[in-house]
Amino acid sequence: MKAKVIITPKRAVLDPQGKTVQTALEHMGCSGVGDVRIGKYVEIEMDGDRETVEAKLSEYADKFLANPNIEDYRLVFED
Repeated sequence: MKAKVIITPKRAVLDPQGKTVQTALEHMGCSGVGDVRIGKYVEIEMDGDRETVEAKLSEYADKFLANPNIEDYRLVFED
C-alpha cells in the first residue's frame, strides 16, 4: 500500500518560505494568491491493511516525520 504524508507548519507558526513564495507570486502579477504554506511530502510503501498502515504511519509521523510542536500532518492513501 502506498501512502503519502503531507506535513505543513501549524497555522500559528510563521512560515517564511511560504511568505516569500506568496510575495514572489504577487510581484510576478499572479492574482488571487492567498496564504501560501510550504511543507514536506513523504511517500511511503508499506505492507498491511489500511487500518494497520494508518496506525503505524501516525505513530511514525508523531515520533519522527513531523515535529508535533510546530507541524501538522495528514495521511493520504492510494489503493
